[in-house]
Amino acid sequence: MSHISHIEIDDRNLPPPTPEIEQERKVAMFDLLEDNSFDLPKRDDRAVPAGPYSVELAIRDKRLVFDVEGQNGEKAAEFHLSLSPFRQVVKDYWAICKSYFDAVKSLPPSQIETIDMARRGIHNEGARVLQERLEGKADVDNSTARRLFTLICVLHFGG
Repeated sequence: MSHISHIEIDDRNLPPPTPEIEQERKVAMFDLLEDNSFDLPKRDDRAVPAGPYSVELAIRDKRLVFDVEGQNGEKAAEFHLSLSPFRQVVKDYWAICKSYFDAVKSLPPSQIETIDMARRGIHNEGARVLQERLEGKADVDNSTARRLFTLICVLHFGG
């Protein structure tokens, strides 16, 4: 299986991120590039440019866009996903993240851990939705889907 060697977020039309959102973004990008699994399936008996891949994520015309280039800079794929399946889980994710960020400032570790467990559950749900939406377009493992979901949340925050 191949992987993503470079990722960009097209955030030109988004409001400036809060420090917490910027931190989420940096951690997700770092973790994604350290370890990920991303492959493009063969389509219509056509060869797919080999990875590793460079991926740009953007929101254009109210759709999530993956723009993927192969290792030689050639266009490997571009796919557009509806944001509708992500709306509720992204909303829930940011709500629980806000609770988590607030809790870290004042609550005891046991309460922080409970909120963090809920946050991980919502994060897993977002990763599952992403894997379903990518079916037939790109193959990603759960860890990669979780990290990409975080980046989608960052884009969706302003989208």
